[in-house]
Amino acid sequence: MTMHDTDVERRFALAKSLAAEAGAFALDYFNTRETLVIETKRDLQDVVSIADRNVETFLRERVAAANSEDGFLGEEFGHQVGSSGYTWVVDPIDGTAPFVNGMPTWCVSVAVLHQGVPVVGVIQVPCANELYAAALGLGASLNGETLLLDPSRTIQNAMTGIGCNTHVAPDVVGAIVTALLARGGTFIRNGSGALMLAYVAAGRLVGYYEPHMRAWDCMAGYCLVKEAGGEYLPFPTEGEDLFKGHPVLASNGTAYPELLEIHNSLRRQ
Repeated sequence: MTMHDTDVERRFALAKSLAAEAGAFALDYFNTRETLVIETKRDLQDVVSIADRNVETFLRERVAAANSEDGFLGEEFGHQVGSSGYTWVVDPIDGTAPFVNGMPTWCVSVAVLHQGVPVVGVIQVPCANELYAAALGLGASLNGETLLLDPSRTIQNAMTGIGCNTHVAPDVVGAIVTALLARGGTFIRNGSGALMLAYVAAGRLVGYYEPHMRAWDCMAGYCLVKEAGGEYLPFPTEGEDLFKGHPVLASNGTAYPELLEIHNSLRRQ
């Protein structure tokens, strides 16, 4: 075993335990959100913002205590440069709209990059009590059960996840849906891109596509999909690119060419 392997395994173990703790922390906010609104005289959007910040602070502090030389990039508080070559990329609560509206499709996403490559990906789904976990060369699992993608699943016989946000024009979203339906596919959107990527790794969705996504939403999911045997569109991580939004596409190997063609056709329009 190389030094790099043991470094990754140590961080993988930490990511799993931290994601589980952060998930329990976030679930407390979720389960008491109505009470918190009354107590704090704030609205639900404020409550999820407070939860977001506190969960990220918890993760940031725990990572710093265990690996003080690692970098850290979170959705709420931005980037802290490290010197080890490892950077933690965290979304404390991905799927704030489901969270606010009392739906279970939100998650905690924790990834570790090494020289820009996602080497650890952990997604904790508190409402479903699911822990998706993957590390480079170690495979992917859901609650300890190995995940391996089925090549017989296509966009015609399975569901594809689609993401959209304020960075994507409505007609572009319409074009994606139209292109998918025209190819005999069908789509779903559950409000969390990170969770839909985890579903791709688990074979629940055959693929996921979003034209503009941030690193903290997709890095853990990319590691999961790769380790489950799937493919993904490279995400630029050099310099400032790491902080910008880029297209995200991940699927099993069978569906990838067709989904990539939909992505490329949008770029040509």
